[in-house]
Amino acid sequence: EVQLVESGGGLVQPGGSLRLSCAASGFIFDDYTMSWVRQAPGKGLEWVSAISWNGGNTYYPESMKGRFTISRDNAKTTVWLQMNRLNPEDTAVYICNTRIKRASVYFTYWGQGTQVTVSS
Repeated sequence: EVQLVESGGGLVQPGGSLRLSCAASGFIFDDYTMSWVRQAPGKGLEWVSAISWNGGNTYYPESMKGRFTISRDNAKTTVWLQMNRLNPEDTAVYICNTRIKRASVYFTYWGQGTQVTVSS
C-alpha cells in the first residue's frame, strides 16, 4: 500500500522558515518523481515543486524560486520542502504526491497534508 505521510507544518511568523517532510512507503521510491502541491483556504490546488527520481533535477514555479528548496534522500524514502521568507500568502495545506505506474497505467497518490499558517 502506497503511503505518503507529511509532517513539519505549523504556525510561523512572516519572514520565517519551515521544513516539511514527506515519508514515503509502499513503492519503489527511487523510481519516481516526487512533488509538493498546496491548497490555500477556498482555493484550488497549486503546484509548489517537484524533484526527479535521483534528485538531479528540481522544478519550481517562478513565484517560489529562490524561497523554496525541494530535496530527497532515497535511502530514507523521504522528500523535504525547505521554505524560507514565508509570507501570509503561503498559508495552505501542503501535500506530497507522486504518480506511480501500475500495469501500464499511472495512478496519482496523495498524502493527507500538513497545515502551514503564516501569521503574526
